[in-house]
Amino acid sequence: MANPITPAAIKALREKTGAGMMECKGALTEAEGNEEKAIEILRKRGLATATKKSGRIAAEGLVDAYIHAGGKIGVLVEVNCETDFVARGDDFRNFVHDVAMHITAAEPRFITKDEVSEEVLAKEREIALAAAKADPKNANKPEPVFEKIVEGRLSKFYQEVCLLEQPYVKDQNITVGDLLRQMISKTGENVRIRRFTRFKMGEGLEKRSSDLGAEVQELLGGNE
Repeated sequence: MANPITPAAIKALREKTGAGMMECKGALTEAEGNEEKAIEILRKRGLATATKKSGRIAAEGLVDAYIHAGGKIGVLVEVNCETDFVARGDDFRNFVHDVAMHITAAEPRFITKDEVSEEVLAKEREIALAAAKADPKNANKPEPVFEKIVEGRLSKFYQEVCLLEQPYVKDQNITVGDLLRQMISKTGENVRIRRFTRFKMGEGLEKRSSDLGAEVQELLGGNE
């Protein structure tokens, strides 16, 4: 069944592609309300300006930091754009800061799906398949069913660990990728989240585990 063509749907498509309102309405109508198909239609017509800008060189930009929880968690992120003029603008600076804040909260491991190694994907497939086959509800189901379950799990995995696939923390109705496309449309430039580093106090260090009873015994002369 076709999705309704609402003003909100047209506005969202325009923000993602930079195409005109009428072009977006026409593409959504042709795609029966399916946004992904509408984007593809606009791209084929050369109207998705955000997509066209993605191939342009972005050598300017900004490095920003976000510190949270009283200095316990911090993020450094580099976001690139094409001109220093855009990099100095409030919209771009706010965008970069919001991305840093999102990374602090959502803990992505990668920026895009393409960065996930085959080794990591193979391990996720193995875990997902084992879990699916161990579920009594899936007993005696054919192999194609398990393949669909695994693919569904991988899709969820991408949403958990890839920055651009994650729901944006300040608006769960869009992804960080959607937010990025909105910034590309707003600035008229190629904008790219290039890299980030997330620090968490004590992460990776062995925590000292104390046995209070043993310590008390030792203080009382337990070595006698």
